[in-house]
Amino acid sequence: MTNTSHSIVDIDALGQPCPMPLLLLKRQLKKAEPKQQFLLKSSDPHSEIDILRYCEIHQINCCFKKISENEFHYLIES
Repeated sequence: MTNTSHSIVDIDALGQPCPMPLLLLKRQLKKAEPKQQFLLKSSDPHSEIDILRYCEIHQINCCFKKISENEFHYLIES
């Protein structure tokens, strides 16, 4: 039996304007293993539209949570 669990990769895009949160996510997805999980943290309110739409188009699982007015978290599974 093989262990296929992976730790969650943290992507810190706090303080970075769009399109940086999406670009950082794309960079990590390129080197992701199957079923790899990512926690993207962003402070840009426009990231909600960008990240959720990108994940929808590419059929990537994404759970969004608004932490505060200036912090948004996305749990993404490749």
